[in-house]
Amino acid sequence: MEKINFNNRVAIVTGAGQGIGRMYALELSRRGAKVIVNDLGVTREGSGSDDSAADRVVEEIVTAGGQAVANHDSVATMAGGQNIVRTAVDTYGKVDILINNAGILRDKSFMKMTEEEWDLVINVHLKGAFCVTQPAVKAMKENEYGRIVFTASTSGLYGNFGQTNYGAAKMGVVGIMNSLKLELSKYDIKINTIAPTAWSRMTTDVFPPEFEDKMNPQFNEPMALYLCSQENTATGHIYAMGAGWYGRTSIVSGDGLCLGNAKRPISIEEIRDNFEKISTMENKRAHESALGMFEYMGPLLS
Repeated sequence: MEKINFNNRVAIVTGAGQGIGRMYALELSRRGAKVIVNDLGVTREGSGSDDSAADRVVEEIVTAGGQAVANHDSVATMAGGQNIVRTAVDTYGKVDILINNAGILRDKSFMKMTEEEWDLVINVHLKGAFCVTQPAVKAMKENEYGRIVFTASTSGLYGNFGQTNYGAAKMGVVGIMNSLKLELSKYDIKINTIAPTAWSRMTTDVFPPEFEDKMNPQFNEPMALYLCSQENTATGHIYAMGAGWYGRTSIVSGDGLCLGNAKRPISIEEIRDNFEKISTMENKRAHESALGMFEYMGPLLS
């Protein structure tokens, strides 16, 4: 079996001071990548800061014979995102790989959630994905090569109690990916999204204790790093995973039903009387872009 390597590749991993991000950084380095280890060193709730989190991972990599530098900027500002990318370019001359992994939690039921709890989570996960990815893409376009991985969550894809802020942010990064894949289609820049499930400081009070060994964070690492490899040619996909299970998931549409003739008004009663046919998910399929919906409307538009 030919081993996948990242020789001469420069990788940025946000939130790489511990947990899954640390695993990504270490394995990328073992396989030849030069790694920018970004971590502000905040708590799970996003408070405080500790530069030593990123520094310790860099020390691990360097001690093992790899190349890495630490970055302590916040992903949640454009200045921070630009400086993360600048650290890569100034140190190693380019950016080939970006794993958007940084995240915090402020779980609260919707009726009790504060504006601050909403904004903090949106800023780190969603705005952070924008702030780091935009300057990274600009650098990647210069070399016409790049691999980008966004981190979503099954909480966003399918829902989870007490995580409306987190779920909204995580579905937001899917929206970024869906449009960005089209804007970058003429370059060898592949953009995909993962929805990892693992035992970590983010989930210690979500999973029962007996899941700890089976939900090893390492099980998420192979998929994330494969999507970062030159061998991967997929783009615009979402992959969910956990405990060694991996599967592609997608936003799909059923066949639906054409009503009227694209000229006359449609009544509420017509929706009521045809609601079952409109709602069926038989023959469901995914679309490459929003324009794919016109496939269903074809009989009305022709």
